[in-house]
Amino acid sequence: MKKIIFLVLTTIFISCNKEQGNLAISGEIKGLSQGKLYIQKLEDSVLKPIKIIKFDGKSDFKTYLNIEEPEVLYLYLDRGTTNSLDDKILFFADKGKMTITSDINNFISKAQVTGNENQELWNQYKEAMRKMNNKNLEYVEQQLKAAKDGKMVLADSLQRLQESIFRRKYQYTIQFCMSHPDKELTPYLALTEIHDANKVYLDSIYSSLSEAVKQSKYGKLFGEYLKEN
Repeated sequence: MKKIIFLVLTTIFISCNKEQGNLAISGEIKGLSQGKLYIQKLEDSVLKPIKIIKFDGKSDFKTYLNIEEPEVLYLYLDRGTTNSLDDKILFFADKGKMTITSDINNFISKAQVTGNENQELWNQYKEAMRKMNNKNLEYVEQQLKAAKDGKMVLADSLQRLQESIFRRKYQYTIQFCMSHPDKELTPYLALTEIHDANKVYLDSIYSSLSEAVKQSKYGKLFGEYLKEN
């Protein structure tokens, strides 16, 4: 009898684990107490929902996924309009635990995502890009004002500073990728941020990748891209 009870409990435990999955995602969307979030995956250039998170009176949530390998997923907030530019948070999913918090009124800009090493590195990268983009916006505003005031020499100088930031962003991304050859984030950034860079740099990044990363989803896509271009 004891053996039967043990087998039953073991079966229930295994079943629960299978239902939970190998990735636990928890968090809070402030201001969202009713409605739905969708976790989406890009397949054949189309975003397809793989999980629905329902809110009923509380703004916090917890859900589970089963994923085969690290990859970028999308947390989509259905605002009832297809024209919203503030409805998708990208995150680098991996086995383990992740936390996603945000605000319904500033869904993307207020998003904070923590968890695995790929995501933490992506956070660092995006923060560096944010600072450079903000500096570029300052130069754009100053250039427009200089041009309006007829200060063309100053305007030209500010234009060169914008071009310098553009080059710095490329250089930073290349260096960032070369510094993390063992992370799946690296081929993803190479494909999405610097795919039009000099092929010499792209080949160098690919050659530096670990074998495990080369065999990952984005490693394979990166390798195919290099063969075709």
